[in-house]
Order: sequence, then structure tokens, then C-alpha cells
Amino acid sequence: MHNPTLSDRPAVIGDDQRTLSAVAGSLLLYFVAKKHKADSLLLLSGVYLLYRAVSGHCPLTAALKATHRNGSPNINIRTHLTVNKPRKEVYAFWRRLENWPLFMRHLENVDELDNTTSAWKLRLPGIGDVRWEAKIIKEEKDTELSWASVPGAAIGTTGKINFSDTPGNGTRIDVMLSYRAPNGAIGEKLSRLLTPAFRDKVEADIYHFKRYLEDAGVDRQL
Repeated sequence: MHNPTLSDRPAVIGDDQRTLSAVAGSLLLYFVAKKHKADSLLLLSGVYLLYRAVSGHCPLTAALKATHRNGSPNINIRTHLTVNKPRKEVYAFWRRLENWPLFMRHLENVDELDNTTSAWKLRLPGIGDVRWEAKIIKEEKDTELSWASVPGAAIGTTGKINFSDTPGNGTRIDVMLSYRAPNGAIGEKLSRLLTPAFRDKVEADIYHFKRYLEDAGVDRQL
């Protein structure tokens, strides 16, 4: 038999909140009636507050709890940059996944287990090493590379990189990345670290790629 956890229980509000909701809801409805003109936003707000007061239930809080049970929000990164290197060379460098920690400093290590599967390691303060496996799900040589973490991975990741030519024999790279903490105790710790600051760090690493490739040259890592 299932024993409900705190997050499973209805979002019940206290007497003080019910009283405040009743007063605020009544004032809003009185204001709408006095204007003799329907204001849908104020009307809905008043009805919602009165519902909270009468039922003692807060649907908004319940929805937030459901979101928490389903895991933390994604950290989504979408950016682009231009590298002064031919597209074929740039793609070849990205395709060798073991090159990524050379410029993506938030990554500790990437090992290619076979042609499509790779093992990743991310070091996070207060947690230590987080390891997971990912698979390449789409590959179009010199054009696109997409991957996703395997089911049950310690951290959920997906990504896609598109490569296109620019004038002057350069390459435009369009990058989309997503990190998501899993459910459970480890997921709660990870969710506290997957913040906008982490997103900014990953974006900085992507831009570091341009400097790394143009300054160091690509040939040594192909």
C-alpha cells in the first residue's frame, strides 16, 4: 500500500492564508462589480482567491510540488559562434568527443567507448564526480552532431551542434545543450548546482572553443 509522502499530499493552506484569501478575493470581486465592467483577469483572480479560502486548497502550490516531483527544470543553452577554420576541420575536432574537455572546462573527462557511445565525467563542488553515458543519435558528417544521455543516467543531457560555412572559409557553429538533474537525493543536490551561473559557465566554455582552436590549431587533436 502506498504511503503518501509530503509532496504527494494536497497543497493545504493554513487558516491565516485562508482568511487573507477570503478578504482579498472579496475585495477584487467588489471592485469588479462596482466598475460595472467585466475585467476577466481581476474576476478570475477573485474567484481563485475565494476558492482557496473556502476549500483550503491551493492549486498553484500543488502544481509547483508536481514540478518538483518530476525533477528540476532544465538548464538550456542555445548559442552560436564563428570560427576562422574550415568546416571539415571544425567538425572533425568536435566529432572526436575526447577533445571536449580541452576547451569545455566544466567537463573532467570524456571517453569514447565505441562509435556512438561515450562515458562522461563532470566534477561539481560539494558533490564530486558525476558520471554518465551518452549516445550519438544523429550524425551528418560536417553538418550536424546530436547526442543524448542514456536512460537512467546520473544526469540528463541532450545536445545538437550544426555546422555551416561562412564567407572567408570560416565555420558557423550553432550549439544547443540541455542539462537536467534526475529525481532522488542526488538529483536534489544537482538541481541546486544547475543554476544560471552554471549555464553561464558552459556558455563561456563554448566560446573558449573559438580561442582554443584558432590559437592552438586543430591539426594536433584530429
